[in-house]
Amino acid sequence: MAAASPSVFLLMVNGQVESAQFPEYDDLYCKYCFVYGQDWAPTAGLEEGISQIASKSQDVRQALVWNFPIDVTFKSTNPYGWPQIVLSVYGPDVFGNDVVRGYGAVHVPFSPGRHKRTIPMFVPESTSTLQKFTSWFMGRRPEYTDPKVVAQGEGREVCCQEPEDSARSIPAGDCATGAVFWQALQPSTSIHGRAIGSPVSP
Repeated sequence: MAAASPSVFLLMVNGQVESAQFPEYDDLYCKYCFVYGQDWAPTAGLEEGISQIASKSQDVRQALVWNFPIDVTFKSTNPYGWPQIVLSVYGPDVFGNDVVRGYGAVHVPFSPGRHKRTIPMFVPESTSTLQKFTSWFMGRRPEYTDPKVVAQGEGREVCCQEPEDSARSIPAGDCATGAVFWQALQPSTSIHGRAIGSPVSP
């Protein structure tokens, strides 16, 4: 008697990183990537991407609008390690160097349907006044070598962080993250999209 093959389920995410609000900065772009457990695997679409540079709108909101599409499908045998989307926002400093303006992460919504998420953003902070001055003068602000650390707990206890803005986004089934089209007390990014899950046979 042959053993039954394990069933898997699919998670389809489509949407967009819509906009961000960073009152102190302009001409910003964002990068996104997904972090997920070892039982998960992408089956279609892009796991990471980089947007165009956006300038502030001329209205009262002064939003940075990217409307950056997200479309990816994952499969898994169990929900442990549910995918998270990680956003990194970058822009020029006074010397013209690209520096990080914010990191943020949010889980892909657990239920199917349209969702909006706002992601509060933060930046790593130097631990001393001398380091702060040196990093400002050299145009090399503290940043993570791998932005995926934002969605993980290991090593975060030794980091100093400063709140920044937020972004907003929406993935498949509709999910969104803050500072781009999402609202937060700090600058933020928003994500809009949809998340759709369905059980299938392998």
